[in-house]
Amino acid sequence: MKYGYYPGCSLERNAIAYHQSAMAVAGLLGIEFVEVEDWNCCGATEYIALNLVPAYALIGRNLALAAQQKLNGGGNQLVAPCSACFLNLSKADTYMAENARLAGLVNQALAAGGLHYEPGSVRVRHLFEIVVQDVGYDAVAAKVSKPLYNLRLAPYYGCLIVRPGFHGQVDHREYPTSLDQLMRTLGAKVVDFPVKTHCCGGHMTQISEETALELIRRILKNAADYQADAIVTLCPMCQLNLDGYQEQVNKRFGTDYHLPVLYFTQLMGLAFGLPPAVLGFGKEFVDPAPALAKIGAEPPAPEQKEQPAKEALPLPAMPADRRSRTGGES
Repeated sequence: MKYGYYPGCSLERNAIAYHQSAMAVAGLLGIEFVEVEDWNCCGATEYIALNLVPAYALIGRNLALAAQQKLNGGGNQLVAPCSACFLNLSKADTYMAENARLAGLVNQALAAGGLHYEPGSVRVRHLFEIVVQDVGYDAVAAKVSKPLYNLRLAPYYGCLIVRPGFHGQVDHREYPTSLDQLMRTLGAKVVDFPVKTHCCGGHMTQISEETALELIRRILKNAADYQADAIVTLCPMCQLNLDGYQEQVNKRFGTDYHLPVLYFTQLMGLAFGLPPAVLGFGKEFVDPAPALAKIGAEPPAPEQKEQPAKEALPLPAMPADRRSRTGGES
C-alpha cells in the first residue's frame, strides 16, 4: 500500500512522536508513504477567517504539488496525520469543486508559481482512516505480540476528523466507535467516554485562556471519572492541549489530573512489540510511566520541556472589506 504523505508543521516539531510512531507502525503494516516535496503550511485555522483566497491558495499549493508529483503511482491519495491539515486539504478541494469563481482565483494565485490544481485530482485521507479501512482490524490484530490487556483507555476523536467529512465519512459524526474498536483490537480496555468528539479548544489557548482551560477540563474530568489510564488521540492539537495545558488546568481548578495523552500510533507500536523510544515516548508533559507499567513497558527518561506560552498570538484585525477580497465568499 503506497500513499502520498503530507506531514504538516506539527509533525516536525511538537508532534514528532506522532510522526515517529506512524512511520514505525506503517513499516510493520506494509504501508509506504511518499512525502510531498516542497510542501508548505496548510494555514491552520485563523488565516481562512481573515482572507479566503490567499488561505485557499496556500492549501491548494499542497494539493497541486501532490497531484503533479503522482506520489502513489497515479492514484493520488494524500494522507494527512494531523486532523487540522486533513480538514483544510479536503475542504479546499471540495470548495474549489463547488465554486468555480473560488477555483479560478486560487489557480490564478497558483499560476505565479507555475502550478495549477484541478479539483478532485487528489483524495485527502486521514492516517487513522488508512489504518482502520485499508489495513483493517484483522491485519492489525495479526501484528499484536504484546496485548495492552491491563490498560484502560479513553478514545478521543476531537471534532475535525468525523465532521464534516468532505471526502467520505470516516465514522459517525456524533458517536464514532472505530478508535474504540482499534484499541480493543490491541487488547486494551476501552472506557465509556461521552465527550469523545467534544472540542479541545483548538487555538483558543492563545485567544481566551479561560475558555480553553474549561473545555480541556471537561475532557480530562470525563476520562478521570471513568478511571482511564490514558487518553488516546488522533490529532496533534488535541494532544498538545490536553497534555501541555493539563498542569494549568490543575492550577486553575484545583484538580489533580495526571492523564497521559498518547497517539493511537504509539499504542499500536507498543502492542506490536516496539520499544517506547522508537515510538517517541519521553516527549510528553504528563509522565506515561504509571500507565505503561500496567503493560510492562518502560518509557525513556522524559525530555525537559517548557510549558506552552501564555501570550496570545499576534492576530491581525479582520479587514473591513474581507468579502470584496474573497470573491464574495464567506
